[in-house]
Parts: sequence; structure tokens; C-alpha cells
Amino acid sequence: MMSPVKKMNRTLLLACAPFIGMMGWIAASDFSVTLGISDLGRISAETPPAIAEKARHVADKLDEAAGTAETISAAVKKVSELYAKTNESMQAMLTTAKAQVNRPAAIYDKRITSRLGTPKDSVTSDKLRAQLFAISAQKFSGYALKVQLKSADAMKLALGKDELGGAETTLAAVKRRGAVAGINAGGFADAGGKRYPIGTTIVDGEYASGFTASYSDLFFVGINKNLKLVGGKFSSQEQLDKLQPMYGASFVPILRKNGVNQAIPSKWQSSPARAPRTVIANYKDNQLLFLVIDGRDENGSSGATLEEIQILLERYGAIDGYNLDGGGSSTLVFKGRVVNHPSDGKQRPLATNFLLFS
Repeated sequence: MMSPVKKMNRTLLLACAPFIGMMGWIAASDFSVTLGISDLGRISAETPPAIAEKARHVADKLDEAAGTAETISAAVKKVSELYAKTNESMQAMLTTAKAQVNRPAAIYDKRITSRLGTPKDSVTSDKLRAQLFAISAQKFSGYALKVQLKSADAMKLALGKDELGGAETTLAAVKRRGAVAGINAGGFADAGGKRYPIGTTIVDGEYASGFTASYSDLFFVGINKNLKLVGGKFSSQEQLDKLQPMYGASFVPILRKNGVNQAIPSKWQSSPARAPRTVIANYKDNQLLFLVIDGRDENGSSGATLEEIQILLERYGAIDGYNLDGGGSSTLVFKGRVVNHPSDGKQRPLATNFLLFS
């Protein structure tokens, strides 16, 4: 569709076309318009009266053409000036209109950001914007990372050492892949000296070990081709494929869906009651929210309950929320350093990590 500026450009060019054509014709002609009175006198003295009269007539026409050319030149100049002013006005109008269109999004972003507090640190590039916030509650503390993805290259899921069954810490994955941030992802199971991701895991649009239908409270959560968070329980690969996930992992349970907190299965209310937690959530404008909550250990005496995490998600305005692997796995790396305090006292090698790139 032709833009308003292009339409105006075409209209003005069509209006100027006759003037430009006449100016070109005059410029390309071989005759001169400098014939004066003395020239006419000389012609009339050396030529018959009839020819002299025709010469005077031609001279008059040439003088008239010269005057017309000057008039056209002035008109073209005015049209050109009008075109420039009109184009400038149109650009200003488009800039204003664009600002008005983006205004609701800016207001919404300001509102959700204010709920998180003041950013402790941030990264902004053509790929993403990531803002780091501190969380301080009565019984736990941690961090929130609000992320706006701008490019398909801004976020990936990395297998441990890029191989199925491999394991590496979140910091090691960040450094190896040159990421600006990293968050632990899905759950895992050990077998034969290897550490394998549980459930369905997708890397670069491919199933790492095939599709696993959801069972018990297991879900899949990831990012699709439109940079939107997609997740839930899926009984068939066809059902998941319709969402076009590019990467994602699995764990338990779902915390929040479509702005409504979900019932926490009794098993996950007490095993343990409190623990370090990692959560991935989203906002209605498709920004992501990661929560990483610290705890001293995994015996249930510190950290957050899943119900408390739901309260945070609701307070922060999140739409959907999914509990990722927690305990000693909970790790948040930002700008090359681990910002939280993993409960193992050191980082745990993991099967999967979400990585952010600037």
C-alpha cells in the first residue's frame, strides 16, 4: 500500500511535469532569445519589408517565450518550495502519529515496570532489552528479569555442552555461547553418567529427543516463531506443533494461565514447602518475566512457596507463569556473573539453560 508521503510526492511530480517539460524544451532549443531592437533594424535594412516583418514577429514571439520561461521558472521554484514544505509537514505528521500509536505500549510498560521497582541493571540493543530488579519479601529474596525480545536471535535454549545428555552450569553456558544472560531451564534425570532433560525439549525448532506427551503435572513451555511465550499440557506433537515453538523445556507445575492462578497440586505444596525457585512468565505485550528466588537449602526451611510465587506473578501483572527447575538449579547470570546465590553453595551442572543475547 502506498504511504501518504509517497502519494503526495507522486501528485506534486505530476503537477510539475508540464513545467519541467517546457523548461527542458527551451534549454534544448538552438535559438537564442537575445534578439534586440538593433538586430531588427539591421534585418529590416537588408531584407525586403515582408521578411523584415516576419523577423519582427519571430523576435516578438521569442521575447514572449523568454518571459514565459521566466514565469514558468518562478512557478516551478514555488512548487518546489511548496513540495519541500509539504513533505516536511507530512513527515512531522507521521512522526506524531507513530508516537501516538506507541503511547499505549509505553504507558503499559511503565506501569508493569513500576510494580517491579527500580532496575538495578539493564541491557538494551537491537535484539533485546533486559532489566534486572531485586526482589525482597518477608521470607525470601531474589531477582526478577524483565525481557523484551526484538529478534529471533535474542533468546535460545542450550543443551548442556550442546549435546543431549551433556551438563554444564548456567555461567559456563553463558560464557561458551557469548550470551549476556542465562537462566536455568527444565528438569532433568540422570542415567548412565549422563544428565538428560525430562519431557519435551525443543532446540532451534527441533525435538531434542522426540515428543513426550504431558503426564501428571508435566508441561512444556517455550518461545515460538512470533517471539511469544507458549506453554501448557500437550497430548500430541501435532497439538504442540500448531504453536510453532522454536525452543523450550519441561517441568512442573503450571502456576498461572490467562491471568488466573492455577491450583497447585498437593504433591508440590509440600515437597518441599519452601525452596529456591525459578519461574518464566509473560505479559500481555509479550515481554518475558523471569523470577529467580534464593534459599539457603532445599529442606523446606527457606525460599518461597509456589503460592507465594503466584502472589508475586499476580502483583507484577503477569499473564501466564510456569515453574522451572528450582532448588540448587536456580541460577541467574547477568553480564557475566551469577547474581543470585545458588543453594548448593556452588553452581549445579544442568541439562538445559535459557540464554539471552544482545
